[in-house]
Amino acid sequence: MIVTTKKLFEAAYGKYAIGAYNINNLEQTIGLFRGNLRSQAPFIIQISKGARAYSDKVFLEGLIRSADEVFPEAIFAVHLDHGDEETAMDCIESGFYSSVMIDASHEDFETNIAITRRVVDAAHARGIVVEAELGQLGGVEEHVQVAEADAKLTDPKQAREFVERTGCDSLAVAIGTSHGAFKFSGTQSLHFDVLADIQKELPGFPLVLHGTSSVPQDEVARINAAGGKLEGAKGVDASQFKQAAKLGVTKINIDTDGRLVWTRVHREVFRDHPEVFDLRNPGKIFIEEYAKYIAEKNAYLGSAGQLPAVRALLG
Repeated sequence: MIVTTKKLFEAAYGKYAIGAYNINNLEQTIGLFRGNLRSQAPFIIQISKGARAYSDKVFLEGLIRSADEVFPEAIFAVHLDHGDEETAMDCIESGFYSSVMIDASHEDFETNIAITRRVVDAAHARGIVVEAELGQLGGVEEHVQVAEADAKLTDPKQAREFVERTGCDSLAVAIGTSHGAFKFSGTQSLHFDVLADIQKELPGFPLVLHGTSSVPQDEVARINAAGGKLEGAKGVDASQFKQAAKLGVTKINIDTDGRLVWTRVHREVFRDHPEVFDLRNPGKIFIEEYAKYIAEKNAYLGSAGQLPAVRALLG
């Protein structure tokens, strides 16, 4: 069942965070649904601008519609991740997405507000909810590239003004995470003091964290053992997710980790079985490994086991 993120956030606020997972193909889609149903978790499917260009938006929409039919017990939202204004408007017009993100965080404050307001007005007219972003994460994710020197944390006072003037339904905030597999070095971590101040300015308002893949070190080690070169990759400690949820974070984005699982499975299969040429062999392994990973991640988020309560809330 496809619902809006607004409904999911109402159920989760202050208690747990909902996993927002990016997909690009059939195998990820199947593994994502299986993992969430095994762990009985509501979830958010994210489609990025890059994913829409990779396989054409119609293919991805078809996969999700099919999965909704094959897994009727699932409750999820369909969300555009990191959309520019043109892409956000296209998704709104399509009538398929229940949620869109407009990311104008690279613009100055007033321009960010103006662009976000236009998207909000168009989306709300069609019953679609909007995520916006204030502050900038460093790192690289598809078309989003921000040098660490240019990254900046979200200003709590600005956050309140931004939400009031744009009318957005949730806000992605920058509190020290970054995109990609190389998030931290040394003892860097999340700025929970900043997050707490933002929550004080926006009590009860859903907050979002991007760049929160954990970059599991066992995955990195196995990739490197199979010929990869990811020395120094380090992510967010998953044990911090529940603390973030208590401070108003209702959505946590996870993309890099899924790519790591995909890379590890395929590198190991082709290393250990060089005679293999059937693409379904590693595909079957990946589906199972990804489903297992999703279920484990939902336990950290606190969303595991919440599906019955969400279903009851939706009536």
